[in-house]
Parts: sequence; structure tokens; C-alpha cells
Amino acid sequence: MGNTLTCCVSPSASPKLGGRKGPAETNYESETYEAAAGDAVAVGGAPVPAAVEPSELDLGAGEGHHLQHISDREMPEDLALESNPSDHPRASTIFLSKSQTDVREKRKSNHLNHVSPGQLTKKYSSCSTIFLDDSTVSQPNLRTTIKCVTLAIYYHIKNRDANRSLDIFDERSHPLTREKVPEEYFKHDPEHKFIYRFVRTLFSAAQLTAECAIVTLVYLERLLTYAEIDICPTNWKRIVLGAILLASKVWDDQAVWNVDYCQILKDITVEDMNEMERHFLELLQFNINVPASVYAKYYFDLRSLADDNNVNFLFAPLSKERAQNLEAISRLCEDKDLCRAAIRRSLSADNFIGVQRSNAILS
Repeated sequence: MGNTLTCCVSPSASPKLGGRKGPAETNYESETYEAAAGDAVAVGGAPVPAAVEPSELDLGAGEGHHLQHISDREMPEDLALESNPSDHPRASTIFLSKSQTDVREKRKSNHLNHVSPGQLTKKYSSCSTIFLDDSTVSQPNLRTTIKCVTLAIYYHIKNRDANRSLDIFDERSHPLTREKVPEEYFKHDPEHKFIYRFVRTLFSAAQLTAECAIVTLVYLERLLTYAEIDICPTNWKRIVLGAILLASKVWDDQAVWNVDYCQILKDITVEDMNEMERHFLELLQFNINVPASVYAKYYFDLRSLADDNNVNFLFAPLSKERAQNLEAISRLCEDKDLCRAAIRRSLSADNFIGVQRSNAILS
């Protein structure tokens, strides 16, 4: 993280995609186009209060009053509840709250219609076998993470408050394809599978990581809150593309250049990508920081979203080798001497297996 955010105008490919001509040269128009992007909204700023001279301050001398330190000032409770979830770890994510309406209706419908859950597909641990998935907060599973992120985008579109938008994100003004798109496409919400296919194609061609998908969702919700717009059928593609573009530059050490996305989406120009990136950054007020606590909150809320919508993670029985690695990491936290050694020098978990190995028997 910490890459310099710049717009690429070079006709050559980036270092990340320079040696991979196959995916970059493939035309993904027919696969990625399913829905599209609304009306402009003005964004204004609040007036700045005038400075107060020290002589005008009435500190109530003799009555015990004093000027409160900035660290002691707390946000009012009503404002704290409205905090932007992409900035504050305690504020609930927007996508999870928007999905709860559908989840409750689905459960109510199943209860009234006596719908059986059917055969259980989720695996549960027992005394003899422990099932673990391969997704963690530090190394999420790519396929499942993209599916959850696109599901969050789907609920944003479906349960939006209005159709507020900006011209830079409107696909009718800035189309992603030269082919004429029927106006009917912009009147219906895109299905989840269409959103998933669009995002999956970009991540596959640009070789982006699962962590980048989570940061993409953080930037998307931050944009909707800061700019006070809605993601709708006319702008969802360009908003998602702008969030992916920005997240890849912030997260990856070797970021994908703007010109590389023009090779994936054949009909978009570098100038259009640059303009959209500038507007995206300005609307975010150049706030591209994602605290670790916010990232973790989005990860676990995505897992809750997956559980509510029967999106299963890939579970596998706990192997002996993985159990030893987990035990080694746990022992590292318990052993003070090993903890001090780890602080002085970064070591792999494999190095601790040989230090102390228990004689546990795993079936």
C-alpha cells in the first residue's frame, strides 16, 4: 500500500501486465456488458466560521471554567450514529443493513410457506473431524470474496434510496462500449450474476487480489456517502470500475495502469479513465486511507452477508500439517521468549514447528 496515485497516459503496458499478452488482448465486451450507469448532483461545502479573537473569549474567570482540550471533545451521540462506515470501525456497513430487508422477507416467506431448507450442504465439525475454510482476514479466498462483494453491490442497487448520480459516472454520457445500448437496459436493476461476471473479468484479466476487492467496496461506500449519490442501473459499472482502479493502485505494489484497463474494455479511452479517476479522488476528498479495523469490519460483514445468502466457503478437513502450523502460531503468542524473538526478527511459522512439537494424534 502507499503507491503514488497517478494517471497513466503511456501507450505501453504496465509492469504487472507487460509480460501477459493473452488476457490483455482478449475482448471482454460480450461477456462483461449486462447493465449500465444517472443525473448530476451538485456537491457543496459548508461555510467556514470566522476566527474569534482571544480577547473575545469569555472563559468565565473565577467560575472554574476552562478551555476544553481537543482530545477531550466527543462527537455528539446523534452524529456518531451517522458516521461513515468506511472511516469509522464502529459504524455498521451500509451493504449489510440494506441486505437485511431481503433476508428477513426471505425467512418470513420460507416460514409461511413451510419451505424446507433441503439437504444441508454446509459441513460442520465433529469430534473426529474439524472443518476449516481457506479464507482468513489476511488472506481471503478470491472467488468467494468477489462473489460477496458483488452481492453487496447488488443490494446497494436493489435497495437504493433514489437515483442520484453524477454525469461522470453516467454510462449514457460516457459509454463503455461503442455498441448502442437499448434504453430498456437502464430501467431494470442488474442481476447479481451480471455484476459478478463484470467484476470477475476485471479481476481475472488484471490479476487483482481478494484484498483489493474488499478495499474496492470500502471506496464504493465512501463515495456514495461523501458525494451523496446512489448506485443505480445507469452508473453502477463506471462507479465499480473507478473503485477497482483506485483500490488496485493503493493496494498492489505493482499497480495496473489505466491503459491496461483500456485493453480489457476495448472501447474506453485513457482520457476517459483519467478523468473518471480524478473525479473519483476529488469526491473522496483524496481520503484513500483504509484503517486495519475498517478493513476487518468489512471482511467479517461480508462473511455475514455470505451466511445470510447461502454463499458457502470452501471447507476442508483439518490436516495434520495445517494443525501443526496453527499450533505453532498459537504457541508463538503464548511463549514470551518466542514472542520477543519474533519482534526482533520476522520468522516463518514453519521455523517454530521444530522448536516444540506436541505428540497430538490427528485422525
